[in-house]
Amino acid sequence: MTSSLQHKLTFDNRFVTQLTADLEPENFVRQVFDAAYSLAMPTPTAAPQLVAVSYDVAIACGFDCDDLAQPLFSKVFSGNGLLDGMTPYAMCYGGHQFGHWAGQLGDGRAINLGEVVTPTGHQTLQLKGAGPTPYSRTADGRAVLRSSVREFLCSEAMFHLGIPTTRALSLCLTGDEVVRDMFYDGRAAAEPGAVVCRVSSSFMRFGNFQLAAKRQDMALLKSLADFTIKHDFPHLLSDSTLIGPDVYIAWFKEVCQRTCELVIAWQRVGFVHGVMNTDNMSIIGETIDYGPYGWVDNFDLGWTPNTTDAQGKRYCFGRQGEIAQWNLFQLANAIYPLVDEAEPLEALLAEFATDYQQQWTHMMASKLGLVQYSAADLPLIEQLETLLMAIETDMTIFFRTLATLKQQQPVDEPQQLLQCFTPCYYNLEQVDELYLTQLAQWLTAYLERISTQNISDERRSAAMNKVNPKYVLRNYLAQQAITAAEQGDFSEIATLQTLLQFPYDEQPEFERYAQKRPDWARDKPGCSMLSCSS
Repeated sequence: MTSSLQHKLTFDNRFVTQLTADLEPENFVRQVFDAAYSLAMPTPTAAPQLVAVSYDVAIACGFDCDDLAQPLFSKVFSGNGLLDGMTPYAMCYGGHQFGHWAGQLGDGRAINLGEVVTPTGHQTLQLKGAGPTPYSRTADGRAVLRSSVREFLCSEAMFHLGIPTTRALSLCLTGDEVVRDMFYDGRAAAEPGAVVCRVSSSFMRFGNFQLAAKRQDMALLKSLADFTIKHDFPHLLSDSTLIGPDVYIAWFKEVCQRTCELVIAWQRVGFVHGVMNTDNMSIIGETIDYGPYGWVDNFDLGWTPNTTDAQGKRYCFGRQGEIAQWNLFQLANAIYPLVDEAEPLEALLAEFATDYQQQWTHMMASKLGLVQYSAADLPLIEQLETLLMAIETDMTIFFRTLATLKQQQPVDEPQQLLQCFTPCYYNLEQVDELYLTQLAQWLTAYLERISTQNISDERRSAAMNKVNPKYVLRNYLAQQAITAAEQGDFSEIATLQTLLQFPYDEQPEFERYAQKRPDWARDKPGCSMLSCSS
């Protein structure tokens, strides 16, 4: 291929050049030993078509707007061609899935095209859904349009919410059909195929280190850890620093801190990952692998968007912090041979629990507009959670509504309260006299508390609206965009992409997207719970 696009990017492919390769050149499913990755070419597709692109990601990678219109762009990012310097590969890793060791997993549906040097740092371009790799097991390595739309939109939504995440460069149709059994109920059907190009400075997961440790491949374990520290945590090193136990401990400490901050950010906006397996945990603390995720509509600590998790609720909204600590414990077990001392790792895991509670309290205080808070505010926060759980209350709308209250506003008149908070409730029949009494009591305590801060209502409201988004990617909104896209209409993807760039702003032209989930979406496939099928 010849095009100006060929010379836009500079590839260094350091993962490939600095880590051990699988020596088998053929792409067939197998167990891969003594290697960090296998070479794997994308599988060409029938009729590639670019349907969405993130312009700021494209520019950050080194493209300009004219490049995106070139046929070569859609060919490369649908798996139908390569740019000079690309060396496609799939990573080898394992992981715990739903609490059980699953052995080798690896990039079964992802192929890293190459690693780019950009003005803002190193980035890896990865196709998701571009065909089989040695790690595909019984799958075809493809992805369907519905899951690809969700990945594209959610990764960009999370970024603009200020939450660490992989980014999405592009979304392409393949022109092929992919057969999937959406709910694993024996009703498989053909769906449109698609490919997302994901972008991150590192796609390394907890599972990369776990698999090497489980196989007692100490050389590979050390090379993976040293590579990650050198490139993703370079501030832990100096020119004279030897990578030894002290550095590994400092590294694990930072991984714990980043993971804690990430999950707290999820909780703040009501995001539920849905499948926090250790192979889906980023070593650099980014949200990764948007599968059966969901956004909390009515506040429910026990809610999970994953049909596979419907009974156990392992990955439900209220357990994400606990599961993050469990996953970190598995990572600590994996890197123990590098440290050869359990006590410092155990101390950091205990510290995680303390840090998580402190950060959660700080986060909840910020959602309530408590500029200065103390342990004395914890009962107020806990009472609010109980109140939100008492009846079906929309989390996102509630906190935006709370920001509109005035310090001197009377809250003892039931009908005025009901009128103010009606947009938050999914079933007004649940709003009885007892509930309104409890709401009035809590609001009285809340308004008394904020009156002690000596700040204006305007300042408090502005502070609350910086941490409480007005717009989130509710499942039903994503599903509407998917349904239209499956009919060849991609306008709703573009609309959501636009409004989700400014999730904390009022954006009156998009007001309808801020409304609570409609009744028709309560149990509709794709609008309530989702499966891992993609």
